[in-house]
Parts: sequence; C-alpha cells; structure tokens
Amino acid sequence: MTRHPYWIPYFTMMRNELTRIVRIWSQTLLPPVITTGLYFVVFGKFIGSQLAPIHGFEYIQFIVPGLIMMSVITSSYMNTVSTFYFAKWTKTLDEILVSPMPDWLVILGFMSGGVLRGLLVGFLVLLVSLFFTHLVIFNIFVLIGAIVLTSVLFSLGGLINGVFAKGFDGISIVPTFVLTPLTYLGGIFFSIQQFSPFWQTVSMFNPILYMVNAFRYGFLGISDISLGLCFGVLGGLTVAFVGTALYLFRNGIGLKN
Repeated sequence: MTRHPYWIPYFTMMRNELTRIVRIWSQTLLPPVITTGLYFVVFGKFIGSQLAPIHGFEYIQFIVPGLIMMSVITSSYMNTVSTFYFAKWTKTLDEILVSPMPDWLVILGFMSGGVLRGLLVGFLVLLVSLFFTHLVIFNIFVLIGAIVLTSVLFSLGGLINGVFAKGFDGISIVPTFVLTPLTYLGGIFFSIQQFSPFWQTVSMFNPILYMVNAFRYGFLGISDISLGLCFGVLGGLTVAFVGTALYLFRNGIGLKN
C-alpha cells in the first residue's frame, strides 16, 4: 500500500465509530453529561456557595475545568477499552490484523475513536456548565493542547487495558481501582496549595493533577504547577503509551483470546 490509501481504512474506522457513538448516544454521551450536571448542582451550587473563592474565582468556576477534564478522561478511556475488547471478543480484530493496515494505523484508528467520544462529551459538559456559571478562555491554545493530549493519552491507556483484558470484568478493573481514585485526587475539587507540604509532595505523583492544571490554566489562567511541567508530563506519558501500544501490536501480545 502507498501512503495515500491509508486514509481509506482510517476513515472507515472513524465512520464506524462515529456511527456507533451516535446510535447509542444514551449510553455514550448522555450518562457523563447527567453525572457531571449533578456535580455542578451539588458541589458547585449547594456546597460551593458556602466556600471561599479559590485563587480569586468562585468555587464552581474553579471546578468546571476539572469536571470537564474528568468526563473527557473517563469517556476516552472507556470508549477505547470497550471497543477494542469487543472487537477482540467477536474476532473482528483478527480481520483487521490480517489486512494490509500497518500496526500504527490500527492503533490510530482505535485511539481516534476514543478521542472523538472524549471531545464530544467534553463539549457537551461545557455547554451544560454554562447554565451554572460563566467561563472565560484565558489561552485557547493551551486549552486545546491539554484536552487533546489528555484524550489521546487515555484512549491509548484504554487500548492497552483492552489488550490485556481476559474478560469483560477485566476492562473495569483499571477504571474502578486506578482511574477513579487518581481522578478524584487530581485537583478537580481543590487546589494543592491548600494541602500541607507533605501532601503537596504526594500529590505531585498523580499524573492527572498535571492535566487538570494545564486545562484549568487554559480557562482561568491559574495553575498550581508550572505549565511547562504539565505539558512535559503529558507529552512524556503519551510517548510512553504510544511505544507500549506499538510494542504490544508488533509482538502480538494479548491480541487473541
């Protein structure tokens, strides 16, 4: 195959994924929007109205970027892990692997589906947030860079989880026991400057903290961590996950039941 025909299988995978996301929108798009809307009501309005501003912003304004990022992380991850494992379980993955598509294009196709769903959910959550508070965009380039890189990273993470999953229970272990704790402790609801020095140091080992702070900087212009370090962590993890995915595919690890 030449370089040009690569677009045909790629856009075929993307078209199928978009069709699936839209067809079952009540499962792919609606739940995170409703869940995040409840966060806006409970934490933003009821509890947030009793709290002092953080970095000069109302509490609900402070948490909106983090809640958007949380929905993007969860949606990107779950879309890829479920889609990939289902393809492996139904043996349709075998047909993809024996096609002339190179490994990197297969990875890109699955990853792009997760990014697509993550960004769609993030946009819908952003629209819902406007019913509760007003938002400003401090730096559109930082905002886009942070959300796209984060979505790419967790789409790749979902792909890797799908490779190693041995059953449908296996695709929920990482989101339940790893992703959820890290997300809730990733600076969505608080600033680490409110912590003691010891817990600030502990928090620095949470990668989601860097993503949330980079995204919050794009909206509000504030961050507990330097922007360069945030994108350094994001970029480094993305490269590591890309390398891991390519290694797994090239060696055929976990690609067949």
